[in-house]
Order: sequence, then structure tokens, then C-alpha cells
Amino acid sequence: MLATREDAIYRGAMETLRHIVLLVHLIGFAVLFGAWAVQAFGGKREITRVMHIGISIAAVAGLALAAPWGLPEGAEMNYAKIGTKLVVLIIIGALLGIGQGRQRKSGAVPPVLFWGIGVLTLVNAGIAVLWH
Repeated sequence: MLATREDAIYRGAMETLRHIVLLVHLIGFAVLFGAWAVQAFGGKREITRVMHIGISIAAVAGLALAAPWGLPEGAEMNYAKIGTKLVVLIIIGALLGIGQGRQRKSGAVPPVLFWGIGVLTLVNAGIAVLWH
């Protein structure tokens, strides 16, 4: 019985840790989208360091969440969803990098790149919420 109780405590602690990592992941996307929204509706429309920080936080926490640890008993990973979100995240990162380069060269980010970052960030959040 003692081993079962210790196992239950361990599983509960791992599940709590997984939820904390999920919160950090959501904060990363909130930082990315918030920084983008400030630029989109503030008139400057440029790529900032805060956007890069947000996507980095979201990526590291997302990769930690993609590992099968801390799941409740019987839960299964949705690898198609994880793969889709990873592809969208990589595209967002590419747009940030390309936009940053163009911004350094010409002083402005092409509108397609800038708006693509915001739209894809919303798409990634939508995938997380709507795809079960």
C-alpha cells in the first residue's frame, strides 16, 4: 500500500509540474502575441526583441510538453497536433527572422511578414484550443 500511495503522490506531482510547464508555454505565446499587438495597433509595425523572447519561451516549453511525462493515467499524446503546432511555430520563427533581417536592411518590415506573424500566432493558439 505504501508504494501505491508514493506512486500516487509522484504522479500528482508530475502532473502539477506538467501544468506549470503548460502555463509557461501559454505565457510565451501571450508575450509573442502581446508584443505583436502593441506594434500592430501602435503604428510602428516592427519586430521587437520581446517577440523573439516570447517565441523562445513558447518553443522551449512546448518541446518539454511534447515529451510523454506527467500525463494522467490512460492519457495519450496527440502527435499530429504536436507536429502541426511545431510546424506553425517554425514558420513563425522564420517570419520573425526574415522580418528582422529586412527591418535591419530597409528600416521596415514588409506588411505580409508582419501580419503573417500575428495571424499564425492566433492559428497556433486556435489549434491548441480547438483540436482535441
